Amino acid sequence: MAVLLLQLSTMGVCHNECGESRCGRHGPRIRFPFRLKHIDPDHCGYPGFDLTCTHNHHTLLEFPALPLPIKLQVNYIDYTSRYISVSDPENCLPRQFLRLNHSSISPFHFLIMPDSLYFSTIYFFNCPPNKFSCPIYAAMSASSVDGAVLSSTLIFCTKLNETIPSSFGYTSLPQNELGLWWSKPNCSECEAQGKLCKLNTIGSQDVIQCFDRPPKPISKMRYVAIVTGVSVGSIVLLLHLLAFFKIYRYFRSKGEDQARLERFLQDYRALKPTRFSYADLSRITNCFRDKIGEGAHGVVFRGKLSNKILVAVKMFNNSEGDGQEFISEVGTMAKIHHVNVARMLGFCADGFHRAIVYNFFSNGSLQKYIGPPDMENFLGWERLQQITLSIAKGIEYLHYGCDNRILHFDINPRNVLLDDHFIPKITDFGLAKLCPKNQSTISVTAAKGTLGYIAPEVFSRNFGNVSYKSDIYSFGMLLLEMVGGKKNIDMSDEERCQVLYPEWIHDLIEGRDMYIQIEDEGDNRIVKKLALVGLWCIQWHPVNRPSMKTVVQMLEGEGDKLKSPPNPFDSTTSSMGTRKNTSVPQRHLIHGLEIIHEVE
Repeated sequence: MAVLLLQLSTMGVCHNECGESRCGRHGPRIRFPFRLKHIDPDHCGYPGFDLTCTHNHHTLLEFPALPLPIKLQVNYIDYTSRYISVSDPENCLPRQFLRLNHSSISPFHFLIMPDSLYFSTIYFFNCPPNKFSCPIYAAMSASSVDGAVLSSTLIFCTKLNETIPSSFGYTSLPQNELGLWWSKPNCSECEAQGKLCKLNTIGSQDVIQCFDRPPKPISKMRYVAIVTGVSVGSIVLLLHLLAFFKIYRYFRSKGEDQARLERFLQDYRALKPTRFSYADLSRITNCFRDKIGEGAHGVVFRGKLSNKILVAVKMFNNSEGDGQEFISEVGTMAKIHHVNVARMLGFCADGFHRAIVYNFFSNGSLQKYIGPPDMENFLGWERLQQITLSIAKGIEYLHYGCDNRILHFDINPRNVLLDDHFIPKITDFGLAKLCPKNQSTISVTAAKGTLGYIAPEVFSRNFGNVSYKSDIYSFGMLLLEMVGGKKNIDMSDEERCQVLYPEWIHDLIEGRDMYIQIEDEGDNRIVKKLALVGLWCIQWHPVNRPSMKTVVQMLEGEGDKLKSPPNPFDSTTSSMGTRKNTSVPQRHLIHGLEIIHEVE
């Protein structure tokens, strides 16, 4: 682009030395023997042929005279005939002509008309300014009527002695037009050849030489249009290149992800999971018509492997992440065989299409059954106790029953599905991490999980190290949400996110004001046991939380033997008094915490 603009500038946008110029768009073209005074160099014109430009872009020719020089406006220049047409800018040419007639107009001459055409005499009158715009009036009469009355309008004027011989052709003088011509320099031959002429600097000053016309200068508007076009074109080209580069990087990254995925699947081929193609999934889901859910990492569709086997197909988002969620979930679920963990039937890794196929659970997620006892979907406290015990056993299996410890990091009611017999199945292992059983802690790069169920140490190291105890905190919040029949997080305010601490649980346990009314004594014991286990699980410091083996024992045992954990907002242990919840600004909760770097 810079090269092109440089070429444009050399094509005549700037003033070209001894080239052609003009004062305005409609003014006469100025070239040798004429030149613009104070602009063109002296050798670009012939002596006496200096022109100037006014602020109105008019072209003026100046003649020396006393007391002031005579300035006439140039209307037209004929370089072939060596003719120039001038007029008075003040529309009073007869007055200027009388001054010229007594002055030198060299190197120009008055234009002489052929004797056979015009034989007239021009008379000059001095008229009052209030009758005529020009005080000198020029009138022409036929030569045969010498001294006749010319016009009744001249009765107020005085005839001057000045007359013009009939051998001069000034018939246009009353119309404010005067013709002049020059004899030297004579560029007629050059003009006839379509060339320009200039002084021969080597020889005599009167000798001229012809040369080819320079390239036509580009007008300012055309120059602006060209520069704008080039600039816009360059920007569009640059945007296309950037888009191409981003697309190239995107597909290269996707290709690397696909290669890593294929290496991962090679390692898990020994587990013999079923691998489906994208066409298989389209057939199983009837072209993905029945959408049954949507999460952070993908969309879930219902499908059929046969008339008797219903499946759920989780399609992962192609545009998000590098496929690590898919690898994590497939790698985790392929190793799991437990009645309370969803079983993976197969997967799809066809190009950029990634999906997991697992059993379809008709009763949906546990989320739809959490609510007050008087709601329509309430399952009863006995069944809820069995569900919580089964979930605890499933988490216990993840922590202790596999070759490696599996940390789920996203235990919440939406990720617990219920089959036809209301047996819970833990699902969605997109955030799961594997670690050796002898490793007590794990490092993470950022907060993992669903807000309201994320353990404090995942946000800040001040509460302790991230470990399997983080899943226990999430399970405790799930328990308390089941007991209270409502969510433990308030998202009504966009600026602030309130994580609700259930202080009413302590009132329930200690027999004070009841948040919920339970008439049956057996149900009351179940509720208190679930509440106590939940409170133990949500202790702020991980070291104070029980292991999942202990949680299972607590749920299977008698609730009367359980001790109540301390209330973090009790006036004896905290200055916060009877505060019912903790309000945590969401932006500070996430961005103001120390980041713990992940170790693979």
